Amino acid sequence: MNKVLAEIEIPVAQKVIEVFLPPHLTGFEVLPLVIKIASELTDDIFMASDETTLFRKDDGSILDLNMPVWKLDIKNGDRLVLI
Repeated sequence: MNKVLAEIEIPVAQKVIEVFLPPHLTGFEVLPLVIKIASELTDDIFMASDETTLFRKDDGSILDLNMPVWKLDIKNGDRLVLI
């Protein structure tokens, strides 16, 4: 199975991480995994809330977390922001 390599910016920690996203998972399945990675790699500087979400860095559009990664049209090298 192919995975998509995306860069995820974490503004509060001024960090960018690279993650492989399985295309069959929905945004709601991916988000907790990304939050866990972000929290661990920032020494808990990043703290998730109920409103934590991902959006595209290039156009600022918020991702519909109900859709699978492949339907969100996320491609290798895309930059996302975790807020």
